[in-house]
Amino acid sequence: MALNVDDTNFSHEVLAADRPVLVDFWAEWCAPCLAMAPTLDELAVTLANSVKIVKLDVANNPGVTSQYNVRNMPTLIVFKNGAPVDMKVGAGQSRVQLIKWLESHAA
Repeated sequence: MALNVDDTNFSHEVLAADRPVLVDFWAEWCAPCLAMAPTLDELAVTLANSVKIVKLDVANNPGVTSQYNVRNMPTLIVFKNGAPVDMKVGAGQSRVQLIKWLESHAA
């Protein structure tokens, strides 16, 4: 299951992480976000040794959301060594595509 993060613990959970972190910027009203949630929760378990997957509710966390200029949902940003290194916007990725994308950042 993906860990929920917020404006208060984002720095500790994401920026200070010892491995790449995928942040799922999502909203409760976003149907594509809700559709992707089971896949991301499953990948959070499957890829736990190489990639950390967290979720950030944009409605309740405007600080981090605006800091990374997130305007569309879902937005997936990979952070590595405390910095954003890659981003995908929208729910167009299959489970297999997400795994390949995440593994390329974990290598």
